Amino acid sequence: MPPWLPQLIKALCILGLIVSAYLTWEAFSGGSTLACPEGETINCAKVTESEWSKLFGIPVAPLGLLFFAGMWWLATPARLRDVRPVWDRLRLAYVSVGLAMVLYLVWAELFKIGAICLWCTVVHIAVLALFVAVLFGQIMIEPPPARVRYKDRVR
Repeated sequence: MPPWLPQLIKALCILGLIVSAYLTWEAFSGGSTLACPEGETINCAKVTESEWSKLFGIPVAPLGLLFFAGMWWLATPARLRDVRPVWDRLRLAYVSVGLAMVLYLVWAELFKIGAICLWCTVVHIAVLALFVAVLFGQIMIEPPPARVRYKDRVR
């Protein structure tokens, strides 16, 4: 994995944590201080107050907080140095679930709500960038050396 990739992953997690924390605050405070234009197409209040802003009755903003906190944990130096492939697979699976959620939320914004939330879009872009970064990290992993069986060496 390139040395700059963990820093990129952490920076994206920090961005996602900050924006998700803000959106979580707004979700529980009634959106009284939501800083976003209220136009026809761009309208954060319309998005964050819609029925689509909850999943099984839970606001999606705190779920975003949990996602970015979990991704941060999966990107700690101890997890990145661990050579067992389970961590790489877990990171990829975790960020894939996040990307699936983003695709669902963007679909809801475009086709069900009819408005876009700029703050949500920042989170969506951060998740997409995390997916690309983790996938790139997977591609850049050197395969383990091939094992030579004893009977293949003795001839």
